[in-house]
Amino acid sequence: MPFTIDSARNIFPNTLAADAVPATIARFEQLTAEDQLALIWFAYLEMGKTITIAAPGAASMQFAERTLEQIRKMSFQEQSQVMCDLVNRADTEICRTYATWSPNIKLGFWYKLGEWMEEGIVAPIPEGYQLSANASAVLQAIRGLESGQQITVLRNSVVSMGFDPNKMGTYTPVTEPVEPPQEASERQEVAIPGVTNPTILAYMNNMNANDFDALIELFLPDGALQPPFQRPIIGKESIMRFFKQECQNLKLLPENGVVEPAEDNYTQVKVTGKVQSPWFGAKVGMNIAWRFLLDPNDKIFFVAIDLLASPQELMNFAR
Repeated sequence: MPFTIDSARNIFPNTLAADAVPATIARFEQLTAEDQLALIWFAYLEMGKTITIAAPGAASMQFAERTLEQIRKMSFQEQSQVMCDLVNRADTEICRTYATWSPNIKLGFWYKLGEWMEEGIVAPIPEGYQLSANASAVLQAIRGLESGQQITVLRNSVVSMGFDPNKMGTYTPVTEPVEPPQEASERQEVAIPGVTNPTILAYMNNMNANDFDALIELFLPDGALQPPFQRPIIGKESIMRFFKQECQNLKLLPENGVVEPAEDNYTQVKVTGKVQSPWFGAKVGMNIAWRFLLDPNDKIFFVAIDLLASPQELMNFAR
């Protein structure tokens, strides 16, 4: 076989990803717990002026209700300690519970804490609190990012909190129910200038329809998917888990594409466009590139999903 997963990652090498995002997250994680919490709060208030964050669905939040009710009944000092424990990845009951949740449940949890801070139910940032110089610099870096990059930084920052699940041994992940696929009569087919390959079109259409059963059949058994700024996820079972936990109700809006032959009758395809998340609606679109490598039977051997550095990258098809 001409390709390995590692070599496949190098297709379309001139694609410029938003490296400022992982760099900003790394700087955020170097801050003290108090500064991280304050920065999240300041960013939440600031983003609320320009981005309408969607309220989490009841199905997602039922899994966090018990923990939220625990926190609601605590004193302000105890609440602050819980949030610091989450940032510090402490070994506590709440941190272990948090570690089992899907990303959407974690986002809903922090959304609710933010609401309660505004209502005075949860310990607010102390009046007159001043961010440290380092935290102020990170906040300024977040302000300089595009809206899609901003929400990626804040999302990834809270998703990584809680106790390290790799240290928990056997546990049961907690995720919201998977919504049924959209009815065929309600689906809108995408069209991608420059791309007519049926596998690529089916990938976009099935993702938009939440039809993960059909979507996973586009992959080879040992195929791989590489989310933004992560290592590849290998194998259909692991990819399917990712789809169910992180890809429900996404809206993919491909705009352009290019198809090129590769070694041994493989095909490489690059598509650029936007992705809208149910958390932020139609006002925020993340600039995305999908880099596909298809085998001679048009099965997906590898696809990388890149958060792009700038809107100009949407038109960059250079090898």
